Amino acid sequence: MTEIILKETIESDMKQSYMDYAMSVIVGRAIPDMRDGLKPVHRRIIYSMYEMGLFHNKAYKKCARVVGDVLGKYHPHGDTAIYDSLVRMAQDFSLRYPLADGQGNFGNIDGDNAAAMRYTEIRLKPLAEMLLKDIDKETVEFTDNFDGSLKEPSVLPSQVPNLLINGSSGIAVGMATNIPPHNLIEIVDACTSFIDGADEEKLMQIVTGPDFPTGGIIVGKGGFYQAYKNGRGIIKVRGKAEVVGKEIKITEIPYQVTKKAIIDAIVNAVKEKKIDGISGVHDRSDKRGVELLIETKRDANPEVVLNQLYTHTPLESSFGIINLVLVKNVPKVLGLYDMVKAFIDFRKDIVTKRCNYELKIAKERAHILEGLRIALENIDSIVAFLKSSKDTNEAKEGLISQYSLSQNQASAILDMKLSRLISLERQKIEDEYNELNKKIEWLTEILSDINKILQIIKQELAEIKEKYGDVRRTQIIDAEDDFTIEELIPNDNVVVTITNKGYIKRIALDEYKSQNRGGKGVIGTNTKEEDFVRDMVVTKNHNHILFFTDKGRVFWLKTYAIPESGRYAAGRTIVNLLDIKDEKVTSWISVDTFNENDYLVMVTKNGIIKRISLNAFSRPRKGGVIAIGLKEGDVLVDVLKTTGNQEVILATRFGQAIRFNETEARELGRTGQGVIGIRLKDKEDAVVGAAVSKDPTIFTVTENGYGKRTHLDEYRLQSRGGSGVINIKTEGRNGSVIGVKSVKNGYDAILVTNKGQTIRIPVDSVSVIGRNTQGVRLMRLADDEKLVGFAIVRSEGEPAQQIKTEDNPESSNE
Repeated sequence: MTEIILKETIESDMKQSYMDYAMSVIVGRAIPDMRDGLKPVHRRIIYSMYEMGLFHNKAYKKCARVVGDVLGKYHPHGDTAIYDSLVRMAQDFSLRYPLADGQGNFGNIDGDNAAAMRYTEIRLKPLAEMLLKDIDKETVEFTDNFDGSLKEPSVLPSQVPNLLINGSSGIAVGMATNIPPHNLIEIVDACTSFIDGADEEKLMQIVTGPDFPTGGIIVGKGGFYQAYKNGRGIIKVRGKAEVVGKEIKITEIPYQVTKKAIIDAIVNAVKEKKIDGISGVHDRSDKRGVELLIETKRDANPEVVLNQLYTHTPLESSFGIINLVLVKNVPKVLGLYDMVKAFIDFRKDIVTKRCNYELKIAKERAHILEGLRIALENIDSIVAFLKSSKDTNEAKEGLISQYSLSQNQASAILDMKLSRLISLERQKIEDEYNELNKKIEWLTEILSDINKILQIIKQELAEIKEKYGDVRRTQIIDAEDDFTIEELIPNDNVVVTITNKGYIKRIALDEYKSQNRGGKGVIGTNTKEEDFVRDMVVTKNHNHILFFTDKGRVFWLKTYAIPESGRYAAGRTIVNLLDIKDEKVTSWISVDTFNENDYLVMVTKNGIIKRISLNAFSRPRKGGVIAIGLKEGDVLVDVLKTTGNQEVILATRFGQAIRFNETEARELGRTGQGVIGIRLKDKEDAVVGAAVSKDPTIFTVTENGYGKRTHLDEYRLQSRGGSGVINIKTEGRNGSVIGVKSVKNGYDAILVTNKGQTIRIPVDSVSVIGRNTQGVRLMRLADDEKLVGFAIVRSEGEPAQQIKTEDNPESSNE
């Protein structure tokens, strides 16, 4: 026997051994997999609980039993490591969306440890079961456990983007990961938008920032914007505190910071004279949440003390983001776009494998049913043959040879009891066979079209969002020296249109070219069948748009957050942009700044007017707020922005108008109902719009494409509550009034029809004539076409006023 001697330096051997050790720690312990967002220990715990049947609707089991099962079968690294991981999975202050449902003492936010595993009990959360869904359908690979006696999944077929919603942290050899948690709704929306073709910038608009389980406030957006781009960044997280009299009340603390650490830091800072003005600290936290009460001295300024707390204690902490994940067992640092892409690619693979498995099972069952159909057709001869057969082998060979059956079909017939074989119901077999053929056809179609697979992924994500989504807990505020995504978007002039069915889009203003009065116009938007453009507003990208609904609520949206489209695109449904349920947007205005000296004047269909300070709407809320208290049957028609002492004109569908000073309507709060602005003579009449009388002429437009300008002086100033004067003749060719504007020379009017046609004409080309007249043709319409809205812009392209809509009350004006 020849002896082979390999010469190798100790340095190279140690280097190779260390690299093997490092990769073992990186892949096998510390870094999460991008696909299911789990480290091996968490994956083994969840799979072991799945094998034990510890589902959310089953009884709890002792944690010691789970730990022992995981330790003995899959994870021989010590019971303490397993139990600590299991405890963290059940803590609602550690995971944004906990995966385990614990019963007993599982520790607290103060940093106290959980009770021993023999005392606590556990089972899976419903969300954790979504990580396991379809694991029995050959969707993931199974590998040998540590001793080769069992199989364990290499990854879970997670329907949930777990890594993005729960985050992860870990220290490996030479590298570390620290991924923040996010809001489920935002992540699902980002995944859905990615499938629809969204780019990196769009995803960064959808995912507004990390969302920690303990709430708190993120100061500045630059840190996580940087992390979303290149995978690394640092953010500042503050506890939520408010000054109440001479006390400071802390109700939320930064993620992974304990109350004890904050209290100890406050005590030390006071002793070292770093903070002046604190006389006492009281911990009043309970099961309802955190509450630290800090008393300040009589001569201290609580606001100054609060700033000192942020500076010298963990009440403001840094969170370093490192999106280090395993991609095909290779550690990589990914940005938001790449993380979403990796998850969607994984789901495409899982859905494909699941469909292949279900197709295989369906074909196998259909094959058996085909054999049973043959047996039914020859039932008498088969029963006689089976009775005369000596043994099973002879019976099987006879069935195969005499009736052209396969091995599986013959075995299925032989496995049935004779009584069952005789009583086979033909209709049940035929129905099942037909259903299977439909399923086979459906699965085949899905596997041949990647778009159908993507639609399935979107549908599954939508169901998860509906079932498990919740509101954000972490607030995000701008830092003084922070840049925002808004700064990357030019503050250009744009036109925003909305259709009757709620499709909205943003278009560059220069796409509308000026034409002469009386033309046919150009296509302003392509609408879906039986839909039409209802309204438009001329604004700037950085402005807020306030959306008012039929139920008197208001919602906020930045203009640039509305998808930009060409004139021929339909746009996007507004309910996908706003958190609106069972409501319809009826009015909207553009706001540059929320000046406390500015007002909103709201007008309803029944002639009610309400005046409120614009500053009352300066704090945007995702769920909206009440803007006006409406009486039953009434809806909002128009919202005007005023300076607080201006004259307003209300116009009705049948051509009446009234002019009065807005101060006649006293200022009310958000829930106020308002007062009578105009009395309607006809029950069928309704207010269709309003205007601020700041310019010398009033521009009135009717549904049949006619309009005029009338000098303001012809509308006598009177008190509110009257029936007004004649504004324009509506009988004959004109049709009903759709709205009014206050205008002067040097402006253009953009008119829009229910067919999506638009025209931009100079206001100067419209004659100034008396009130009791019919006006001139503004736009030539087809027989079945109606004007539904118009906006006024300065001729050089600067935005001037907002739009007005058709004669129904679903409109607005600035």
